[in-house]
Amino acid sequence: MTLALRVGLSVLALIELVLGVWTLCFPESFYRDVPTVSLTPPYSEHLFRDFGGATLGVAIVLAAAAVWPETRLVIIALLAYLAFSVPHLVFHLGHLQAATAAEAALLTTGLVGLVVLPLALIVVAVVRARRTSSSAEAAEHR
Repeated sequence: MTLALRVGLSVLALIELVLGVWTLCFPESFYRDVPTVSLTPPYSEHLFRDFGGATLGVAIVLAAAAVWPETRLVIIALLAYLAFSVPHLVFHLGHLQAATAAEAALLTTGLVGLVVLPLALIVVAVVRARRTSSSAEAAEHR
């Protein structure tokens, strides 16, 4: 279970790291080159750079949880990630009109996956914590 948590957290951290560096350092490229981003103009360098910095912050928290997968840190990191990914999904679901059918399908599938994965990882973290505490309690009573 710990391996699954580490892998899932690392995947999310890597995605956030790439997006954060790209958005912070090359905001115009992010706006221009990432499919569907330019569907909701206008471009704002300030907003994109701020978003990149915030995204890097989330990447750091997710990476820390992958390195030190203590249950509280894992859950806090995943909730912080979900605080962005859920509203992001909801926004895009309401703004698919300008997207092609392929863009809409890709965007929806990807964003749903980026909500389902952290939710599943929270379940894994809670189950692991309960098993660990049950094992510890059983050992105390022996």
